[in-house]
Amino acid sequence: MRIIGIDPGYAIVGYGVLDYAGNKFKTVDFGAVTTEAGLPFEDRLMSIFTDLSILLAKTRPDAMAIEKLFFNTNQKTAIDVAQARGVILLAARQAGLKVFEYTPLQVKQSVVGYGRAEKKQVQELTRIILGFDKVPKPDDTADALALAICHAHAGASGLSQLR
Repeated sequence: MRIIGIDPGYAIVGYGVLDYAGNKFKTVDFGAVTTEAGLPFEDRLMSIFTDLSILLAKTRPDAMAIEKLFFNTNQKTAIDVAQARGVILLAARQAGLKVFEYTPLQVKQSVVGYGRAEKKQVQELTRIILGFDKVPKPDDTADALALAICHAHAGASGLSQLR
């Protein structure tokens, strides 16, 4: 199974593409789609959609794991991230992908085994699981890879089908 994990945002969209078979991971690609701060917001959304559509066509994943949006105290940021998440979901749908959403708690539980783990713990375990020398940067990329690992674990157990 090929999984793309996505950490949504409008300045940085982290992504990580993993192959998962026989309890083993193979890293296919990872990085970040970035947009320029000075661009009009709708142009940033178009850039995310275009770049992600190209990435999906190139890597051809079977499923997308994306972080479930939660509102914090900054509602403007949350609304902007929600709009970026919308174009990400549109790109996934156009590519024919099934989309699976996971909360940060679910990702922590899946990767570290503890739902209240610190972000650095998740990143370090992601590094170890994937056999990297160092934690991928930016943090959004490491988070996206953790989302892909979470989906692989959930998919292998059948939990992703209980939605």
